[in-house]
Amino acid sequence: MNDLKKPIVISIAGVSGGGKTALTTHLVTHINNAKALFFDDYDLDGPEDVLGWVDRGADVHEWDLDPLIADLIKLLKEPLNYIFLDYPFLYRHARVKEFIDLAVFINTPLDLALARRINRDFQGSSGEEIVEQVNHYASHGRRAYIHMLETIQPDSDLLVDGTLTIETLTNQIMEKGGDYHRCRT
Repeated sequence: MNDLKKPIVISIAGVSGGGKTALTTHLVTHINNAKALFFDDYDLDGPEDVLGWVDRGADVHEWDLDPLIADLIKLLKEPLNYIFLDYPFLYRHARVKEFIDLAVFINTPLDLALARRINRDFQGSSGEEIVEQVNHYASHGRRAYIHMLETIQPDSDLLVDGTLTIETLTNQIMEKGGDYHRCRT
């Protein structure tokens, strides 16, 4: 395949509740000739205990990303301009990083990310269940968020502010992504 025709792959990462899926969905529905892959759509083999995995150093190679990679390779053969990848590891996984042209990290304040996550995941839950989740986040889960900020965020090519509107983030990403597209043509 001619590299000049290869789609630009833009990977989008951030903490849970940071806005990755909403932004990726917006991008793929508002940018012409684009498709998206969502990490959460895959039933990937990986660590059963995510917090234990983080405590061991969070080696991203413990995840079997073969199904995601296979779908990415298929999309790269299509006559697309962009592929958006809602994917938490950016350049950290050796087999995926070779496909990424632009790595974006959504920097969302942790309190806002937690509020979004509660709103998204706990609709219809009891007050006790929500309090239990908040307490779990405060006592254990927050360290996974902090780990991501310390390890994944520094790998990004573009850091965007997760408090901005999706439209503003889209413009920032496409301005930078357009630079890659112009370099190839």
